[in-house]
Amino acid sequence: MEQGMFLDKYVAEIQNLTAVLRDAYRRLDENTDDEALHDLRIAVRRIRSLLGPLGSLPENQALREAAAEVGRLTTPTRDLEVLIAELDQRGYSALADGRRKLLQAEYREIVQAPELQRLFAELKQWPAAFARSDLGGDSPELKRIIGKALNRQVRKLYAGVTDAEFDRHKLRILVKRTRYITDAFPSLSPLPAVATTSLKKAQSALGGWHDHYQWCLRGQQEVDLEPLVKGWSKAQKEELKAAEAALKKLANTLPSEHAMNK
Repeated sequence: MEQGMFLDKYVAEIQNLTAVLRDAYRRLDENTDDEALHDLRIAVRRIRSLLGPLGSLPENQALREAAAEVGRLTTPTRDLEVLIAELDQRGYSALADGRRKLLQAEYREIVQAPELQRLFAELKQWPAAFARSDLGGDSPELKRIIGKALNRQVRKLYAGVTDAEFDRHKLRILVKRTRYITDAFPSLSPLPAVATTSLKKAQSALGGWHDHYQWCLRGQQEVDLEPLVKGWSKAQKEELKAAEAALKKLANTLPSEHAMNK
């Protein structure tokens, strides 16, 4: 890939994700399908992954903050969506239906939230601001900084998965961030293909464990969920075992610190 093409593709990818985000927002506003919020969050997450390696660039700061705010805003509602789906799957339709009214209310709050309007405004002005930045016309330096950030992220992941005492909640976030930044810049990633596959499996396993952990906590606070807590607790332990096995496989595929320094 020619040097200038990398920079152009970087800007174009964020603009493409902006279009995806706007479409998901429209679907959420019109309440046309159950995947709108999920798709909106994925678009925001991918935008954050593209911006993350350039965290020190002043022209990116406002957009990074706006995207992070939308992530925080939408997380509780996404958690509620996942819980409702679990209740439906387990046959607790009445419990699921009782939470759908709350879910619809939260959808309306998100659609009307100033955080989303701020994000759209920042996305609109970002291309021009980035073009004026130190990196806006320097494709080789852009690639160098992003490549360095990817190596740094993989080093953090390697340290986490090879440490048996590393907090699994923090490790779940680390696995997610590494996967997203790797997906954003596959050509610059130091990970071999087998590691990328293991990364996805580890994220899925940790996600299943985390869901059950969260549901157990909710079951302690929401009385009508109490009948499910015992089953969730058992599943949580099983999911953690599966996650540990996935993490072990992931550790065996990651480049070591020594290999990264070559």
